[in-house]
Amino acid sequence: MKKSFIKFSFYVAMILFSCEKDYLEEPKPTGTVNSDVIFQSKESAEAMISGILRLSRISYEKVDSGGLYSIFFARVVKGNDLILGNGWYLFDYENDNREPTYRRTTFTWEFPFTIINQINIFIDGVNTSKYLLDSEKQPLLGQAYALRAFYYFQLAMEFQNTFSFDPSLPAPPIYREPANEGKAMSSLTELYNFILEDLNYAVQFTPETRFNKSYVNRSVAFAISAKVHQVMGNWQEAASMANSAKQQYELNATQYRQGFDDMTDSEWIWAMPQQIDQSNYFDIAPHSFTDINGDGYGLAYWNRDFVDLFSDTDVRNTFNNQFEGEDETRYNTWTSSKFKFDFASDIPIIRSVEMQLIEAEAKARIGEETEAANLLFELQKNRDINATPSGNIGESLIEEILIERRKELYGEIGVEWYDAKRLRLGISRTGNHRIKSAADLQPDDKKFYLKIPQKEIDANDNIDMGINSNR
Repeated sequence: MKKSFIKFSFYVAMILFSCEKDYLEEPKPTGTVNSDVIFQSKESAEAMISGILRLSRISYEKVDSGGLYSIFFARVVKGNDLILGNGWYLFDYENDNREPTYRRTTFTWEFPFTIINQINIFIDGVNTSKYLLDSEKQPLLGQAYALRAFYYFQLAMEFQNTFSFDPSLPAPPIYREPANEGKAMSSLTELYNFILEDLNYAVQFTPETRFNKSYVNRSVAFAISAKVHQVMGNWQEAASMANSAKQQYELNATQYRQGFDDMTDSEWIWAMPQQIDQSNYFDIAPHSFTDINGDGYGLAYWNRDFVDLFSDTDVRNTFNNQFEGEDETRYNTWTSSKFKFDFASDIPIIRSVEMQLIEAEAKARIGEETEAANLLFELQKNRDINATPSGNIGESLIEEILIERRKELYGEIGVEWYDAKRLRLGISRTGNHRIKSAADLQPDDKKFYLKIPQKEIDANDNIDMGINSNR
């Protein structure tokens, strides 16, 4: 990583941190923050965690490269279910935004590493603090390890083929401590082992309680672990972690008619909060892009083939034909009211229903089909009062679960892209898309991952200049 980039990221985090507590507002040497001040108490260390979490939703470069939400929404528009008009995220929608000098590539690399470096500073500070008790260090470190695992997981998903394709392939460098010099690429095996190492600590020591749902608690650690094991195909572990994560987060069908903008909803496990005076304003995705009736960009529409998957009594059927009675082949025919745009719209990261569907898929794949079908139907009945069990078994049951994931999580995290990548499937554009076969993704398509940014190659002597050959 570039030295200047690391210094910048540290400076940003310290600015955010300094806003958290009054005791940091006392005069300090210009450009410095005394580590003894930061790590002299649990409260001050927690304030730094707040600053790190705030980094996940600040504006970075442009509207389409602003925070975690922009990585998720870029995945959404790469699929078949959403149709994008002309504007931001256009090159992602075209599946033509992966070259080493492109903004998408550079941002998707630098943003997670910015946060990872802050986390490593935090971990080092907590470990070496002479003020904190061991009983205070463990829950602080649990949160940090969960966050580091989460952002390394995003890097693994974005910068290489999926784990099951070839775990020996090059993956982003692993940094266990604050860094001023770049390291060599790791392998997918090394990176996923590192992620699991962090998560094994996190699920043991991350606290149960938290200030609000923007913070990491043990449920979040379980949920991240469930997603990682799902991608790796560790189905027993995925089922167990997903089951643990969803406890105390009850299904709530009414959220689909309330705008998906409030993290206090019972299903939300982890979220990015927004406030009128602390907002990403018009950059907020998906809300600003999918709410056609709001004051945002309103560029996103829905594939008629996807809309056809929903019954009239399914609460998730938030779709409206804005040209009723006219030609339905136009790309902008179907709109959705799922997401209500406002400067204070909270953004979901993980919900309990995703955990329920991970558990169902995992159960189906290890032969516990009755349990899998029961988990699936519990959700379906919650969403649609007229739902009936399908009776599917085997691959048909798994396919039904995958479709349910799309119906449940549309617009949120890029689930269609995520599932196609991890399961080595393709995505074909159908229905009334603006851009069809030209944006198709084949199984194991190179367009499922980004090239290594040229800025990183130029700045990091430990990364081979030819790293992007055959990528």
